[in-house]
Formats: sequence, C-alpha cells, structure tokens
Amino acid sequence: MSTFRNLLVICTLLFQQLAGYPQGKTDPVLQSILSANKNSLLQEVLRNGDTYRCQVIYTRIDRDKNNLPHFTNFYFNYNPLLYFNPASTVKMPLAFLSLEKLHLLAKPGVDKYTFLQIDSSYPGQKSLYRDSTAEKGLPSIAHFIKKAFLVSDNDAYNRMYQFVGQQEINRILHAKGYRDVRITRQFMGFTPQQNRHTNQFRFIDKNGDVIYTQKAAFNTDSFYFPHVVKIGNGYMDRNDSLIKEPIDFTQHNNLSLLDLQRMLQSVLFPASLPSRQRFKISGEDRQFLLQYLSQFPSETNYPKYDSSKYFDSYVKFFFRDTGRKMPPNVRVFNKVGWAYGFMTDVSYVADFTNNIEFMLAATLYVNSDGILNDNKYDYDSKGYPFMYQLGQTIYQYEMNRQRQFKPDLSGFKIQYDHRDKTDTRPTISEVDN
Repeated sequence: MSTFRNLLVICTLLFQQLAGYPQGKTDPVLQSILSANKNSLLQEVLRNGDTYRCQVIYTRIDRDKNNLPHFTNFYFNYNPLLYFNPASTVKMPLAFLSLEKLHLLAKPGVDKYTFLQIDSSYPGQKSLYRDSTAEKGLPSIAHFIKKAFLVSDNDAYNRMYQFVGQQEINRILHAKGYRDVRITRQFMGFTPQQNRHTNQFRFIDKNGDVIYTQKAAFNTDSFYFPHVVKIGNGYMDRNDSLIKEPIDFTQHNNLSLLDLQRMLQSVLFPASLPSRQRFKISGEDRQFLLQYLSQFPSETNYPKYDSSKYFDSYVKFFFRDTGRKMPPNVRVFNKVGWAYGFMTDVSYVADFTNNIEFMLAATLYVNSDGILNDNKYDYDSKGYPFMYQLGQTIYQYEMNRQRQFKPDLSGFKIQYDHRDKTDTRPTISEVDN
C-alpha cells in the first residue's frame, strides 16, 4: 500500500511539473509568414522547434497619423520556461543599468566618460587601471558599453556587472517587472561565492585625482532556482576530460526572450512601455545607446577593430550572410549572444529607404553531437544560416506589407563615427567574446 502511495505521489508531482511547462505559444500569423520561405534548413528547425529549442518573437510596428508606434507581438514556440543560455545578450541590460546608475548617482564630474580605476577586492578578482583600446588609454563606462555592443567583448560585461553589483542587477530588473531575469555570473569562471563579490571602483578626473569611490560590494540576497535545467549528453570539463552527463544550467544566467525584447523596446521606444519598465537615463544617454547598438566595428576608431574579422554584419545575425555586408539603407539596433551551442538575437530593424521597421527576437540551440564545452557547435552550418533566413523572411514580408501610415524614422538616423584612414595604429583582431 505504501508503495502505491509513493507511486501516486511521484506521478502527481510529475504531472504538476509537466503542467508548469506549457507548450510553446505559436501564432498562426507568424507560422504562415514563416511557411512561405521554403528554405530546407529554416523549415527543418521550425518542424523541430523543441529539439532546436527555437523561439521567435516578431513585433509588428504600426504608426498612427501622429507617427506614434503601436506594437503587436507574434510568437513561434515561445515559452519562458524553455531554457536557453542567454550568453552575451545579458550585456544589453547591464549597459542600460550602468547608465541608469550613473544618472541616479548624480555626482558632479562622474558620468559615462569619466575615467575610472578598478581594484581587486576579493580573491580571483582582477584590477583594471589601463585600457589600450581607449583613446586616452583609460577605462570608462562608455568604453565598456561600446566594446560590449560593437563586438560583444566579455571583459566589458564583467566590468559593468562589477559596477552595478549582483544584488542591484537582480533587484532593479525584478522591480521593473522583468521577473524571468536571473543574472548570477560573470564570464570569468568564478564560483557562486566569487560572483557575489564585486570590485571597488574609483572615478578619477583628468589629473588622476579620485572624485568618487564606490566600495566593494557583496550580495546578501538569496536566489531562487525553481527548475532544474540539464542539457546535452556530456561536456568537457576544465581538464578537457569528457564527462558523460548533461551540463547543469540551473544556476546560470537566465532571461526570457520576451524580457529581452521588452528591454530593448523600452530604450528605443520609451513611451511604449509603463514607466516602471523603463531605464532612468538621460536623452543624451539614450542617443549614445542608439549609436552603439547600431554602429559597425568598421566605423569605429576606438577600439580600432580589424574589419576583415569584425565585419559589418558580425553581430547582426538576421543580416549575416556570406557577403558580410549590410544593406546600405538598413540599420539594426540589437544585441546578440552565442555560447554552448545557443544563439540569440534581439533586434530592431530600420530601413530608411523603404520606410519599414520591425522588431525580431529569436533563439535556437545548434549542437548536433550533444557535447558541450567542446567548441564543436553547428553555428556555421545551421545557426547563422537559420538566423539569416529567419531575418530575411520577416524583412521581405515587411517590405510587402501594406501600412496605412508610413513611419517617420528620422529619430533613428544617427551620426555615426568614421574610421580615420590616416590612423596607422594596428587593428585589434583578437577579442574575448
């Protein structure tokens, strides 16, 4: 009898667990749009959405007669409980939070361009006093944001994480209503305890005098990990030994695709979301974000990236094809991430010639051998081609979609930097991203 009761309890718990993982949400409108593209790889991924852990959110934007945008989301297999590793997409909210923290700090002489020094305040931490990629050779929050968006630099993310602090990152994002967010890790191979500690920052003036010190911090809050997340058939450990069991992502960084889309929308279209979901930044800070969310590495002097490796569509997955060039009339304001076989892009696309705009967010998992940490993922054969086909499918649909009012996109026309052709400094061809 006790065995029967135990079995009944187990079945009940299993049913409750499965009930908490609803099927992905799919809208017939988006399904119809995607079915029009007969590309075999695109259709293979769409037919096997759960295998590829594929989720898509297409956001249609319709302007009214006053040019006010109205947003409608369409979903394919969207499920906030279907885990994907957000990888470098976490750099986007960290950039927004860094600027918000500076704005609210309101310390005279302290802004995103202020030079800073970062101390080592706990075992394993790394100090930072110089940055050879910056114009003056000194670090700043502005330069971290540029590197994070232009080529997805990992150290830039770590420094913004350290500036905002693990506790504040999660408290603030949750308070804004982004409840699916959990950001627990730097990209430094740290233990959970090390990630709770963040460095001391010293902001300095042009004479090198300290004008503001932010003390080292420690997160005392507990994290809630409601679901066990294990993926793969095995993984390579730090000694390059194969461990024949799934890798545990339970305590890794976590964001839902919809939260990422809303965060980007909150900066690009602040009035479209409730005030609590927006980031408290200045108008000048917003323009700065718009510039570097969309600027190409080839246009940038500091850092001076090798444009043959970090080409214009390098972090523009929905337009990244073998040609590596972007259409001259298109700018993409976005953030991508790729790690462990996961690929994600959350974008706003503006075509200034054809007067079209839309948002598109997607994630998928391309790791056919099921082994993680072996650097043998299907990015080139499946990931990039799928993202390109997806992006072009929506782009072509938008090109042909009838609108009652054409959008005025002048607010997204940015004065971009231009590479100084007389600059003889060597280019940067290796970035940890």
